[in-house]
Amino acid sequence: MKPVFIGIEGPHLTPQEKILFKEVNPAGYILFQRNITNRIQLRNLTDMLHDISGWNIPILIDQEGGRVARMRPPIWPSFPAAGCFDALYQKAPMTAIEAVRANTTALAYLLQDVGINVDCMPLLDIRDPKGHNIIGDRSFSDNPEQVAALGQAALDGLATGGICGVIKHIPGHGQAQVDSHKMLPIVEATLTILERDIIPFQRLKSAKMAMTAHVIYTEWDKRNCATYSPFVICKIIRQKIGFEGLLMSDDIGMEALEGDAVTRATRVLKAGCDVVLHCSGQYEEMHNILYAIDDISSEASNRLQQATASFKPIDFNFDKPEDKAHFDGLIAKRDALLRVGSI
Repeated sequence: MKPVFIGIEGPHLTPQEKILFKEVNPAGYILFQRNITNRIQLRNLTDMLHDISGWNIPILIDQEGGRVARMRPPIWPSFPAAGCFDALYQKAPMTAIEAVRANTTALAYLLQDVGINVDCMPLLDIRDPKGHNIIGDRSFSDNPEQVAALGQAALDGLATGGICGVIKHIPGHGQAQVDSHKMLPIVEATLTILERDIIPFQRLKSAKMAMTAHVIYTEWDKRNCATYSPFVICKIIRQKIGFEGLLMSDDIGMEALEGDAVTRATRVLKAGCDVVLHCSGQYEEMHNILYAIDDISSEASNRLQQATASFKPIDFNFDKPEDKAHFDGLIAKRDALLRVGSI
């Protein structure tokens, strides 16, 4: 098995993708809007990915709510961004926690219905007024303890629905003043500020999966972004934060990183990440990466197994009236609780 989560080209596997994935088994897959046309097609695609791998392989999606959603109306309902729960938390913290939990439990059932088992959320970055809007309302708050509390509720809701969440962007993206999709952020914050930013990750260190930030933190490593930094991964993420789960990179196709795809993937693994995330769906790149890198390490394999052990397939089907009613009840509960914060 190769330590890569792969993005595929379109809504159906191409013949060459099928051959490649059978010959060189990736550790998982990630889906985007380009891979989704309707509910039946998406379920057929995830079934095919599971059949090729022969096990309950991780199939990831970025379905945070708000502007980050791959499954969209009119086929699927929209979900609120994390920031929508901020005002409610200010008035009634426990009510906000309950609302987030209902929200992500409903979201988990949505994913179960189409065969997805990992959601790349919650985002634990602390919102900062000077930070780039790439984070913005995707963050729960500018308060680290609130981010931690609502982030834990989000993880709990996903787990109730049998879905594994991914905490991101460890060790924190909120201070970044540029979008790492476009260029490399350099954060010159003091150690005091950085230690504040890692609080949510410390609180949720028992999460099964985490995603790195393509950000340089000059107080920790002046030359390398966290994804490429052995110091940040070993000393900060593993030791100071105490995260022991599966550590995946953010997408190596982002413009914050330099070099070709194989160079990027190699550096990610050399720095200490367990798994490379390659999202573009470009066949030549995925082929080159899968054949160039070594098989997954025993340590990373153990972490992957621990993460997949948290997957709990639930027989949820929107065509069943009782399942649809349960989903609608969770959405109604969330919306009723959110109205408390708007009064």
